[in-house]
Amino acid sequence: MAFQKMPGTQDIMPGAVERWQYVEQKARDICRRYNFREIRTPIFESTELFQRGVGETTDIVEKEMYTFTDRGDRSLTLRPEGTAGVVRAYVENKLYGEPDVSKLYYIGPMFRYERPQAGRYRQLHQFGIEALGSVDPALDAEVIALGYTFYTEVGLKGVRVEINSVGTPAVRAAFRERLLAFLEPKRELLCKDCRSRMDRNPLRVLDCKHDQQHFTDAPSILDSLDEECRNHFGKVQTYLSDMGIPFSINHRLVRGLDYYTHTVFEYKAEGIGAIDTVGAGGRYNGLVAEIGGPDQPGIGLGIGLERTILLLQHQQNEIPAAGDIDVYLIALGEAAEREVTKLVYRLRQNGLRAERDYLGRKMKAQMKSADRLQARFTAILGDDELARGEIALKDMTNGEQRIVALDRLAEAING
Repeated sequence: MAFQKMPGTQDIMPGAVERWQYVEQKARDICRRYNFREIRTPIFESTELFQRGVGETTDIVEKEMYTFTDRGDRSLTLRPEGTAGVVRAYVENKLYGEPDVSKLYYIGPMFRYERPQAGRYRQLHQFGIEALGSVDPALDAEVIALGYTFYTEVGLKGVRVEINSVGTPAVRAAFRERLLAFLEPKRELLCKDCRSRMDRNPLRVLDCKHDQQHFTDAPSILDSLDEECRNHFGKVQTYLSDMGIPFSINHRLVRGLDYYTHTVFEYKAEGIGAIDTVGAGGRYNGLVAEIGGPDQPGIGLGIGLERTILLLQHQQNEIPAAGDIDVYLIALGEAAEREVTKLVYRLRQNGLRAERDYLGRKMKAQMKSADRLQARFTAILGDDELARGEIALKDMTNGEQRIVALDRLAEAING
């Protein structure tokens, strides 16, 4: 072939796309019930937005962004995650002036230059939510609960919730010194990335997937929390327990983005190789101000749809079918052909899934097509039936056939 898809991308074909539609519809329905409204932001933004919002020392900014210079000599980046763009829209459109908490959700593609592997693509898709304008720990618990509800209702089993608190910038500054004192004697044992992070953002060393054996006795940030942070984290745990959301505390959970404060969390599930994180999020109370808005708090989560769908397949979960064709129309004769074209249109306008032949095939071949499409009915129209204003309607489940009036066809199909 002359052209093939680029590495790290995928064609989502008919037969597979129905899984995506099912998962996306579940996300939309849950957001409706939790009173989150959809927002759609541009696929590319100013590079500086992600440098400031995500953090210059993160893997995303350092290694993974698709950045280019446009014809106006501006540095632009395909969005690697959803939060920064949503917060930019929140500030630019002055949603902070609304009297209520802004509860927003998005579904769409993100772009990261990573090594492609199971459940990880360079063009990936995320479902995410952001709640801006409140510091209430009950909102933290609601966001965590929404994500857990999503995984439960799409049919995934064995999803675990892990939570932690990364405190405030002041708390992290104090913990940074304790952590560096622990890490410095181990510097030469750590990987290149960890040694680099020690000098710039040592908390991220704990997030390393290669050196965990060296961190067994690492200090816990929970021991450095001040009273405000401890109270906030304690209330989050209480609310989750009250709702019956199962969770565990992972004191090494720091997340890979710089903007997090207080609560951070991950959803874990086994079945897609070494990567077991399928979704994550946290609170980001300083991000709105960092991007140029007023000092408004926020919390959000992001869920990878590829990993969700891969897990559904791994667990052999049955995705509900998109639904059968309601009726397949067959025309026998030139006048009938013209009438069937009109009938198909009218049936569709009545909300029915209707199909017909466009390949000039014989009746037997058309009946086979109706079977492949799992049509509930076939409607056969000849010129003689047309002259009488009638059509033959066959129930494909039991083979029964009856004659109905053309102008009552939709009513007959609906039963």
